[in-house]
Amino acid sequence: MKAAVLREANKPLEIEEVQVSKPGPREVLVRPVAAGVCHSDLHFLDGSYPYPMPTILGHESAGIVEQVGSDVTYVKKGDHVITCLSAFCGHCNKCLTGHLSLCASPEVSRAASEQSRLSIQGETVHQFLNLSSFAELMLIHEHALVKVREDMPMDRAALIGCSTTTGVGAVFHTAAVEPGSTVAVIGCGGVGLAAINGAAIAGAGQIIAVDMIDSKLELAKAVGATHTINASSGNAVGEVIEMTQGGCDYTFEAIGLKSTAEQAFQMLCSGGTATVIGMIPVGTMVELHGVDFLAEKKIQGSNMGSNRFRVDMPRFVDFYLAGKLHLDEMISKHIKLADINLALEALKTGQEARHVIMFDQ
Repeated sequence: MKAAVLREANKPLEIEEVQVSKPGPREVLVRPVAAGVCHSDLHFLDGSYPYPMPTILGHESAGIVEQVGSDVTYVKKGDHVITCLSAFCGHCNKCLTGHLSLCASPEVSRAASEQSRLSIQGETVHQFLNLSSFAELMLIHEHALVKVREDMPMDRAALIGCSTTTGVGAVFHTAAVEPGSTVAVIGCGGVGLAAINGAAIAGAGQIIAVDMIDSKLELAKAVGATHTINASSGNAVGEVIEMTQGGCDYTFEAIGLKSTAEQAFQMLCSGGTATVIGMIPVGTMVELHGVDFLAEKKIQGSNMGSNRFRVDMPRFVDFYLAGKLHLDEMISKHIKLADINLALEALKTGQEARHVIMFDQ
């Protein structure tokens, strides 16, 4: 199969011929139909998050089951599936207490003593986040996918695999936004827009989108924002506090920067909660004013929207088909696998939400 291989940080991905192992007892071979190009891929490409190489990036995809292992009963050949990087074992403490997205069990990967799932002429290719979806085939654990209805368009379904689940899940699960509450979302990329959409579905009364690009703010209004602030004015915190007459009940940081994480906390009213969704680079320290904790302000992280993806993703599919979840607006362009480096460069500009790779079937 052809795949986009990353061999060195800050270097273009190379389209190479990669060998895929046969499915083990609990593994599923999936042929991707669509794969989103996510900003998180960029963090690994530029070295902000070190990862063993060579690897095949990509973690937001939807496809069709090609083959299943001997012990797999959940899916069969021909089923439509969405993949998810937060693969779960199902029996560790995190899984048994309902925190499946925090499962770190090695069982979902192959042991070092086993043949690697991916290789190039005998050289091990490290699977990226249990998935590696910038490839014509994916060999993954059965707990890294969910079966979905076949009338769901695959390019839209792919977005549910990461950005939608991360943003909407952070609203529903991590923060538990209440109807009528005030919400601000900093950053209107794919994840931020999903959080805005999720806040609207949750019934938030005031949803403020904060970004520095007017076109993204317009997109935010299309998916549920009631107010927008262009942060290039330099006083987004003050504007939010004035607009809400004292601060927000909930804020979401969807960029991954020290400064915006601090701003998300500063935008809170007494008793408010800031949730950091963005991937802040390794080694970065966030500074907060200690006195604010006396007002019972809280800050927390969110991993993939604290999801239970086998339950959440089919619901998100239903939301989309019912007109509640706005995925059409998220896709900037459909591309081929060969155009992956152009899509990654476009992400750096911050001008576009999502490029989606469409594979030939």
